[in-house]
Parts: sequence; C-alpha cells; structure tokens
Amino acid sequence: MKFENLLVEINGFGKYQILIFLLLVIPRFTLPFHFLLNIFIAAVPSHHCDIHVLDDGEVFENLTQEQRMIVSIPAEEDGSLGSCQMFPQPQFHLLHGVSNTTAEPAVPCQNGWVYDTSTFASTIATEWNLVCGRKGISKATATIFFMGVMIGSVVFGTLSDKFGRRPLLLVSYVSSVVFGLTSAFSSSYVMFAITRFFTGFALTGISIITIVLSVEWVDIEHRTFIGVVGSLCWSIGNMILAGIAYAVNDWRPLLITVTVPLVFSVITWWWIPESARWLIANGKVEKAHFYLQKCAEWNKKAEVIANIKSEALYSIVNVHDEDKSYTYLDLVRTPKMRRLALFTGIVWYGVASTYYGISLNVTGFGLNIYLTHFIYAAIEIPAKVCVYFCLDKLGRRYCQAGALILTGTCIAVNIFLPKDLWHFRTFIAVLGKGLSEASFTTVFLYTTELYPTVLRQNGVGYTNFMARMGGSVAPLILLLEDVWKPLPQIILCVVAMLSGFAAMLLRETHRTRLPETIEDIEQTRKLPVHVPVQEIDIPLKAIPREVS
Repeated sequence: MKFENLLVEINGFGKYQILIFLLLVIPRFTLPFHFLLNIFIAAVPSHHCDIHVLDDGEVFENLTQEQRMIVSIPAEEDGSLGSCQMFPQPQFHLLHGVSNTTAEPAVPCQNGWVYDTSTFASTIATEWNLVCGRKGISKATATIFFMGVMIGSVVFGTLSDKFGRRPLLLVSYVSSVVFGLTSAFSSSYVMFAITRFFTGFALTGISIITIVLSVEWVDIEHRTFIGVVGSLCWSIGNMILAGIAYAVNDWRPLLITVTVPLVFSVITWWWIPESARWLIANGKVEKAHFYLQKCAEWNKKAEVIANIKSEALYSIVNVHDEDKSYTYLDLVRTPKMRRLALFTGIVWYGVASTYYGISLNVTGFGLNIYLTHFIYAAIEIPAKVCVYFCLDKLGRRYCQAGALILTGTCIAVNIFLPKDLWHFRTFIAVLGKGLSEASFTTVFLYTTELYPTVLRQNGVGYTNFMARMGGSVAPLILLLEDVWKPLPQIILCVVAMLSGFAAMLLRETHRTRLPETIEDIEQTRKLPVHVPVQEIDIPLKAIPREVS
C-alpha cells in the first residue's frame, strides 16, 4: 500500500483538495507583485539638471521653456538634451544655431534634477536621486532582493522539511507582510535595501512551500493540473501588476498596495492542513490520521478511513528512522541523489538564466511601460496552456528538455537574422520567451515529483537557489555585448542547450508515485512509468486495521 492508493480511495482531487489548492493559490498571485516590482519602483524617468540656479529673475525672462533648456543643458550626439550635465553659465549663442563645440565646458548638475512625472509620480530613483553616477545603486535593488530570495530558498527548504510545511508557511506569510510594509516607510536607501532583502527572503517560503504542499495532497492524475494552474497564477498576477502599477504610480503607496493582500493569506492559513505525506514520513501518524479523516469527510468518503487506526499508516511509508533530521548534505550522500541534485541544479540554472536573459533583452513594442509589461505577461498564458497538454502526452522529461532546446534554437536563429528583419526577429524572440516560460512551468512540477518527501523541500530549496543564481547572472551576461555583440546570445544559447540535454538524463515521473524516502530513489522503482491509476489501485482491505 502506497500513499497514492489511499488518496485514490478517499478521492485524490475532491472538495478538500480543491479547497487546499484555492487557499494556497491566493498568495501565489502576489508573488510577481514583488518579484517584478523593481521594474516600476526603481524606474528612472526622463530627467535633466535643475537650471533654476542659472536664473536670477531676468536672464530667462523672455525665453520659452525650450529655449531655456537649450542654453542651459548640452546636447547629446543624437541631438537630445543631456541628463547629467549643465552649463555653468547660459550659452545664448546656441539659440542661433552655433555649434555646441564652441560652448563652455559642461559641469555635473549643481542643484539636483528635475524629473518627468507624467509616467511615475515618484520612484526610489527620484526619491534619493539615484541617477547619473548613482544609477547603479538603483539597479542594485533587484540584485539585493534576489539575494534574499537565494538565501531564503536554502533556509525555508531546510526548515520546512524539518518542522513541517504549515508552520513555515505562516512564518513566510507574516514576515512578508512585516518587511513588505516596512520597506514602504523606509527613510533612507540603506533601510529600503535591507527591508527588500528580507522581503525576498520571506517570500521564498510562499514560492516553494505552496507548490509542494499542493502537489503532496493530490493524486497522480491531477498533479499536472495543479502544477500548471499554479504557474498560471504567476502570469495572471503579472498582468494584474501592470494595472496596479498604472493606477498607483507612487512607489510607497504601490508597495503597500501589493503587500496588503498577503494579510488575507495570513487569515486563510488557519484552514490549511499540514502535508499528510510529510507527517507519515516523520512518524507523526496521529496528526496524519486526523487530516486524512477530515479529507475523507469533506470528500464524502468517511467510511473508507473510519476503521483505519492511525498506527496502520506506518505501513504506507517505509521510514527506517522517523527521528532522523534531513539536511542539504543528504542530497549528495548517496549516488543517485547526487546525480539527481547535479542534473536538477543544472536544469534550474539554465531555465532561470535563459528566461531572464531573454526577458531583459526582448525589445518593447513602442508602447508605454505598463502596456508593454502587460503584453509580455500575457504572452506566457498560451505557452502554459500548451504545456498542460504536452505534459500528459509527452511526459515531463521530454517537455522539459524540448522547451529548453527549442529556446536555445530561437536564440541561435536570432543571432544570424539580419537586423532589418526586425518583425521576424521580434516574433522569434517572443516565441523564445514563451518557450522559456514553458520550461519554467514544467521544472516546478517536475522537481517536486523527482525529490522524495523527506527531502522534497530541501530539493526545491536547493534548485530555487540555483535558479536565483542563474537569474542574477543573466544581466551580467548581457553586459558582455560590449566585448562582442553576439557573445551574450551565444552564451545563453549554449546554456539553454546544455541544460536541455541535462534534463534528458533525469528519470520520467509521469503517472508514477511520488518517492517518499531516499531509499525509493536509490532502489529500483517497483511502479513502472505510465501505469494507469486503475491498474495500481490496491484494495483498501490490504491496509491493516490493527497492529498485532
């Protein structure tokens, strides 16, 4: 008897599972609110030096605003006015078309900057003047946030495998709200950077625990549905973010607006059960029996589990030492676990690196930032719908490998396409972005199915760490275009291809039981791949009612 068989008997996707899924899917809508928030709160609007210091009340009296700018700010090579320099004295001869080369040498802005507020009322760049020589500080906020995500992946992965999914999820909810709201009231950039680090740290718990807890409560037939729909929530939340950012264009109210919905998640936490799989694997059969009984009652299968004593659940998962504490070292102690950790780490790094590399390098559509962001998010929806059908038809391994290899192919095609074929280049780039998102959708579900229950959160935490590393490196790869223009695309293409081939070395998990222990990974699986559920059902009478 395996846990999947018991789930089938009490309805592995009944009202109880749907309720759990809905409770866990609510906070997943808010994840892109914070993960992609830097696009809006750290945006640098058009700006120029404050030239009021040059005006003594009479100098500019008869000049239009455009003329004042011409005589006060040097022009760039393309004819546009500069953003970081000004003339120490008005250069009136420029009004008569005299070359800029005869003008007095420009100096850095002497009295701050004036910002265009037509798109953003306020951002951290305008709040603390993070422009010109300090613009790198503004860009660093995203890196700081993802550093928090990287560390959080390791910590939440370890603690949720040791203390359970449910308590760590509450910690993640509460700390996300606290640090998210605190960052909105930051009085300095240093305070903002620190609170954003801990916001990323806290949000990681929501990211990795909700998907694992959802998958652990459903039967084999519905794991694909749970994985893909959970991923769709990211894309929908991403589209909603564009609307929220458009309506609230001041960074402090925007941070509050995207954080407040998590308060509702804290309230709904009280109805979220602990993973029965985790409880059984850790010898907490009394609590597991309680939740399974509640599940059976909700699904109108109470008679199925009524006569099963909690001690009988020990037979479902063969745990040699339920008191053992598992750590990240257990990912590399045994041969097949080492192999699994190596290849999943490569795949996750490749998935994230190519996804963010493409996302940061795809040109816009000539639209404003809000509409462009909405379109980029909407593009992900068709890709994920296609993945839903492909996962059941082709299996996890071929979907994962195929999406990555095709992503690399799209990047390679664009390397050789002439610049004047920009319509076709844009189509290929958007197709590549869709394929890279398909690989992201697949890898979340695939990884959850590959790792055993006793190490599942550790495994997901480790692979998320690798993903955030790949996402952090992607912008640095794009900077290599200054060395050789095609170099970033060549690197991303190679990374995508290699990670796709690495995915081919992983085992298929479609229609197989979730592994419970390390022994399930190390030993030959008794359940073959692609066995229909009806063929693996074991009559409930096979479960012992009493312990002799």
